[in-house]
Amino acid sequence: MPSRTLLRCLLGAALLIPAVAGLPAHSAVALGDGRGVDYRGLHLSLPADWRVVDLDRSPGACLRLDLPTLYLGHAGAQRECAARRAVAARADTLHLEPLDGAPPRADVPTLAVDGAEELPPTRADSNELRYALHRAGLMATVSYGASPDAVRAILARARRAAAAPAPGRTATVDRTALAVPALAVPALAVQALAEAPRPGGVQEPFTGEGFDACTAPDRRSMDAWRAESPFGAVGVYIGGRARACAQPQLTADWVRRQAEAGWHLMPIWVGPQPWRSSATGLSTDPSLANDQGRTEAEGAVAAARNLGLPQGTVLYNDLENYTDRATWDAPVVSYLTAWTARLHALGYRSAAYVAASSGVKALSAHYEQAPEAMPDVLWVARWNGSASVADADMGLPAGTRQWAGPRRAHQFRGGHDASYGGVTINIDRNWVDVTPTASALSTPIAPIVPLT
Repeated sequence: MPSRTLLRCLLGAALLIPAVAGLPAHSAVALGDGRGVDYRGLHLSLPADWRVVDLDRSPGACLRLDLPTLYLGHAGAQRECAARRAVAARADTLHLEPLDGAPPRADVPTLAVDGAEELPPTRADSNELRYALHRAGLMATVSYGASPDAVRAILARARRAAAAPAPGRTATVDRTALAVPALAVPALAVQALAEAPRPGGVQEPFTGEGFDACTAPDRRSMDAWRAESPFGAVGVYIGGRARACAQPQLTADWVRRQAEAGWHLMPIWVGPQPWRSSATGLSTDPSLANDQGRTEAEGAVAAARNLGLPQGTVLYNDLENYTDRATWDAPVVSYLTAWTARLHALGYRSAAYVAASSGVKALSAHYEQAPEAMPDVLWVARWNGSASVADADMGLPAGTRQWAGPRRAHQFRGGHDASYGGVTINIDRNWVDVTPTASALSTPIAPIVPLT
């Protein structure tokens, strides 16, 4: 999970469309200070530094949220994603795909609009939102750093493309753009989001090996790994402002199917991080970090509910490593204890993913002050190759009662390619020993109350 540069995630030159002349017909060319792209009858002008990635031509491409990019077409398996989870700088990105066949994503709010001229704002806990553009027959997924205004402006300025581009000016990305049928495409994705999701099932106790990947694998990959891999648990990133990869496979149906297949699900929220960033950073003020913890818990619960994850589910907060403990220990503890208290009030269990050299030390040092406010489950990143949750492997004092019992997970190996059943995914490996109902004082969680 620790954030790191991974060159394998950079797409090949054939997918990245530079603003130079002499490009093939499916590419974009320079238009003044920006770049013009035609997609399924819609013309957009992009900033000069944006990439353009054609997902129809490369279904394995990773929908990264840290590089300014226009993604075109339905997302595929995203097998080019590398195992990285949190990013310090979220970029402005736009994903356009046909409305017909767009997945009913439960982790991103979706608004239905007639056209792109007026796009109503909405709350987006994960800095992602979607607009179902009925007139154009397109689904537009917007991802951003501090504000969605710049990407929304690109959409608002979009116009219907001419029947044929002027020579040397603009070229179509999709040769079928002008052959799109009538624009009254039914917004099936929006309708599906309005329906109550089917429950994904209550988490069962689990002891064994698990994996996590930057994006939720598609159904075929999950089926192959369920049959051939040693894994029985899977970590999936359900939201958060520092999330590194888009999750086009993540729907309520995906959650239900994986639970029915026997997977132990570990839903992960990637909220503010212990680094200085106006968009993705945690406050250094413990009182403000406390407020952030409450807010992030509410966002995580909203996403969990939309995905059909019931009360009692353990929700994991991904908090990356830091080296300046004098600055970050106090706000980290304040943030994670507030996260825990709010989750309990909302009917969910709490977990924290932290590094052995930083977050573990901070939580362990404050454990005795308020054990009931500590996360119910501790998930530790320590890449020592030991598939164990013993005190030493968790970075905890020897013989401690902290997180005793089945309340631990250990990420013992970082990002690497693993292949089972003919499917290769870049993953982190974990040893998991978790009973979702276990807590420090064996007290039940409070009844659920409405979100505020």
